[in-house]
Amino acid sequence: MNKERPKIAFIGAGSARWTSRILIDIWLTPGLRNAEIWLMDIDDYRLGIIGRFANRYVEELKVPGRVFVTRDRKEAIRDADFVISTVLAKGYTYYEKMRAISEDYGYRYGINAVEWNYVGDYHTIWGYYQFKTHLEIARDIEELAPDAWFFIVANPVLELTTLIGRETKVKVAGICHGFLGFVKVLEVLGMRLAKEKLGKNITPLCAMHDPNCIKTIAGIVDVNELELEMQGFNHVIWLTKFRYGGENAYRYVDDWLKEDAEEYWTVWREYTSNPWDVELAPAAFDMYKTYGYLPIGDSVRGGTWKYHWDLRTKQYWYGPYGGPDSEFGNAFRVLLVRRTIEEMARTVFDDSAPLVQKIPPRPSGELLAPLMDAIHNNKPADSYLLGVAGASTESPMYVGALNIGGAYLKAPMYVNILNNGTLDGLPNNIAVEVPVYADGKGIHAKPVSHTPPKIYKYVLLHRLLRAEWALQAFTEGGKDALIQWLAIDVRTKSMQQVNDVIDALLKMPENEEMAKHFR
Repeated sequence: MNKERPKIAFIGAGSARWTSRILIDIWLTPGLRNAEIWLMDIDDYRLGIIGRFANRYVEELKVPGRVFVTRDRKEAIRDADFVISTVLAKGYTYYEKMRAISEDYGYRYGINAVEWNYVGDYHTIWGYYQFKTHLEIARDIEELAPDAWFFIVANPVLELTTLIGRETKVKVAGICHGFLGFVKVLEVLGMRLAKEKLGKNITPLCAMHDPNCIKTIAGIVDVNELELEMQGFNHVIWLTKFRYGGENAYRYVDDWLKEDAEEYWTVWREYTSNPWDVELAPAAFDMYKTYGYLPIGDSVRGGTWKYHWDLRTKQYWYGPYGGPDSEFGNAFRVLLVRRTIEEMARTVFDDSAPLVQKIPPRPSGELLAPLMDAIHNNKPADSYLLGVAGASTESPMYVGALNIGGAYLKAPMYVNILNNGTLDGLPNNIAVEVPVYADGKGIHAKPVSHTPPKIYKYVLLHRLLRAEWALQAFTEGGKDALIQWLAIDVRTKSMQQVNDVIDALLKMPENEEMAKHFR
């Protein structure tokens, strides 16, 4: 790409808190700050909020960027260089209804709640409208911006990226920040090094998320001695290489489990205030014991039914709230979305103080802006500085960068792209999450080690099966796909139960079109 002013289109821009963070990243990046930003949503209220935010922020930062607000998707996409989707077709309330009906027929947490597929309302088999909307967006890109990159942030990233990669000619990549969960593994490393080198027990501080935990770790961990590798599917990604100082660093994990884990979990259960605070929960380390490698980020929320039978089971494995996918977690998620919109509205429509004072210009830590900068400006990169609120350096480009052991922590770039031989034993046309480097020619997978047999056989193949079933259900239609999905479900007691729940879901007024597809 060589356009002086890139055009970046946000589809579903009304996800105001997330979109605002990416916009700030763009305006903090010299190679992108002159971008032409197009914000598109079908919700006038939410679009008004993000539009007001963007126009005020550009003016206050005095960057040369331009902002356009529209309800017309085609107008937003036309001649774009990058199209970013955060779309959730029909919204959270729709999926809440679907889950409630599922539970009435004995399918706790919804019919999508199958092994290795627990991430909120993870709309796979009932994701007809989500799939349809993203395929329509991709068709618009083919027609109106054939050279654009389509970045899918919306879930389910695995199925959506695979669908677009198979059915269109669009350059597509799925983007998720879950891989940044590797930082929590560094916390385990830091707790052990503090004991070994300083004679300090900082485990309780880390369990409480006390700032002194990170401060201590920052002074003792040498990021230059780290070697990390992750691989898998989106939300099913594993730390397949963890080395420190040239040695296998999983020994620190083993020592932490023997000496520190129970103390950590006792304090953590008392102090945690966030259902998403599960990356060092007992479930993560039980999976480590079972499969030999740590699950990273949202992968901790998956697993088998062992971790999910009921609320009490979830609370044992994921803490007092049962994690983000429990009864408490689901309610908290919806509340957070609504409260975020209210807070953003109050903030951006309050002219009593500059917006940059209320929402300071710090990098979010997300991958998108560094990735677009590498592609648009042909700046080869396979990592980027990881922003952390509260830390700072002299250079504006480094504001918020985490300083570990005298060096700024760099996050490797991990993206979901079609496999094409990167992971052995998986189809070439399935989206995998792997390390990449990006440049003016696009996004390129980096070589990874052979997938551990137990991860491949007991985890990835199971998740692959569900993805293929969901995509076949969407592309071919027919009720049989839904029946087969539930016929092997551990919650199914009879075929009558299967037929009754499917009929009830398809009879929802909101599902009239979907019912025709699956008849």
